[in-house]
Amino acid sequence: MEATPRLIASDIDGTLLRDDHSLSAHTAAVLTRIAGRGTPVVLVTGRPIRWLRTVYDQLAEPLPAVCANGAVVYDPVNDEVLRADPLAPELLAEVARRLRAEVPGVRLAVEIVDSRQMRHEADYPLRWDADEAAIRVVETPDELHSMPAVKLLARAEEHPDPERFTALVAGAVAGLAEATHSSYSGLVEISAAGVTKAAGLAWYCHRLGVDASDVLAFGDMPNDVPMLTWAGRAVAVANAHPAVLAVADDVTSANSVDGVATYLEKVFGVD
Repeated sequence: MEATPRLIASDIDGTLLRDDHSLSAHTAAVLTRIAGRGTPVVLVTGRPIRWLRTVYDQLAEPLPAVCANGAVVYDPVNDEVLRADPLAPELLAEVARRLRAEVPGVRLAVEIVDSRQMRHEADYPLRWDADEAAIRVVETPDELHSMPAVKLLARAEEHPDPERFTALVAGAVAGLAEATHSSYSGLVEISAAGVTKAAGLAWYCHRLGVDASDVLAFGDMPNDVPMLTWAGRAVAVANAHPAVLAVADDVTSANSVDGVATYLEKVFGVD
C-alpha cells in the first residue's frame, strides 16, 4: 500500500486498548481526527455487541463495528445490526455433539440475538459479565442450540494450553465451522464456516465501495489473521501473538504505549 488508506480497521482488546481495557485519551483523539477527516474507522472484534459500550464510552463518537469475529456488522449510531451470519440451530446442534464427543471436559456457551444475549451451561466458567441480565444458564444442554447463535464458545479446564485446545476443537468441527482464539485464557470461539473477521470486514467495505488494497488493519491475536491477510496493509502491535507477527507487513509499538495511534499519526500526518 503506497497511497493513504481509505479505511482503518482495528481489533480492540490487546491492540487498541491498553491491558487494563482502557482507551488512552491520545488514541481516542487520533481516531476522532482521522474519522473527522473522512476516513472510516471500523472496530473489528471478537466482542459481542453488549461489550462495546465500555469502548464507546471512551470515544467522542461511537464507531461502526464488526463483532463476534465477523458474524455481526453493527451500526452503533442507530443501534442497528446491518448483517448477521449465525450458526443455524441444526448446524449448531451437530457442532455441539461433536465437541461433547471428541473434546473431554468441554463446556459450552452461545452468543444469541446478534450477540446481545448469552446462554451457557451451568459449569461453563464465566469471566466478564456473569451478573448481566442478558446472561442466563440453560436448563438443558439442548437449549443451547434451540435458536441461531452468532458464536459458540468452548472452554475446558482440563486443557490449559490455548494453542493445543484450539487445535483440538478445530479438528472436531472441521468441515462444519471456524474455530479460533483471541486470548490466552483457554477460550475457543466457533463461528459458521467462512465467517471470519475478514469476511465481515469485506462485506462492510464492499458496502462503502472500499477495496481490500485500500484497508489498513491492526491486530494482535490469531482471530485477527484472516483480516490481516485480507487487508492491503497489515500491522501487528509489538505484543502480538507469533501467528500475527508472521503475517504482518509491519509492526508498531505495543498496545500499552498507543502503538496503533503512533502508527496512524505517521501515516496520516496527524499529532
